[in-house]
Amino acid sequence: MKQDAFKMTLLFDFYGTLLTEKQQSYFDLYYNQDFSLGEIAEQEGISRQGVHDAINRAETILQQMERTTGCVERMQQLRSIMDSIRCAAQELLQHSDIQVRQRAQEILSAASSVKE
Repeated sequence: MKQDAFKMTLLFDFYGTLLTEKQQSYFDLYYNQDFSLGEIAEQEGISRQGVHDAINRAETILQQMERTTGCVERMQQLRSIMDSIRCAAQELLQHSDIQVRQRAQEILSAASSVKE
């Protein structure tokens, strides 16, 4: 059942507040704290199937929000683009022309001010 944990954790970080408190709690225990369904069920005093169903509903909600908004995908694309910009500017810092190096520093400064 456990889907790609990293992806699900990112989705939870972006959209987790849309889940019920119980869904948030079960999801956190399962994905972030690596509890088994049985351990969560025992701790919460419900059936393993109840935990399974709650987590499945939470996963569905999170995936639906990502399909609708695409926020996580855009954030990942932005990070990749910013990494490419930083890498290119770092290379330009080695250029013999001082104006090119100054521009590269300006690019790096601007890139560091972007909030991801």
